[in-house]
Amino acid sequence: MNNIQKDDEDLYVIKFWVKLILIIIFIISFIITLWLIIGPKYDIWEQEQSGKAELSKAESTRRITVLEAQAKLDSAKLLGQAEIERAKGVAQANKIIGDSLKDNESYLHYLWINNMTNTGKETVYIPTEANLPILEAGRHK
Repeated sequence: MNNIQKDDEDLYVIKFWVKLILIIIFIISFIITLWLIIGPKYDIWEQEQSGKAELSKAESTRRITVLEAQAKLDSAKLLGQAEIERAKGVAQANKIIGDSLKDNESYLHYLWINNMTNTGKETVYIPTEANLPILEAGRHK
């Protein structure tokens, strides 16, 4: 009887291992079948998502480039307007100075004499009747 119980136990262990192997084979075949069905669809979906990501990146890069160009254009326009305003200010200042110096020869002589004393240079250019300066050809040290 002992021998029969041992045979029953061996048969039970064999049945257990056979069932386990069959379950493992079933799970592996299920995974392979699932991969064969879903795999190609997943590859297509993955490529589609990759294409969408690249398109989105390209659009974003284009928008950034356009915004940078627009900023440069706006900056150039504003710098041009600032330069125009500066030139207008210089023109107005020149007009005011020019108007104040008209018919005021004594002030111009004063500025000329004052400038000569402040510079400390010995060379003096005197305009002639033809508005040509006398050259320093005969100057001695």
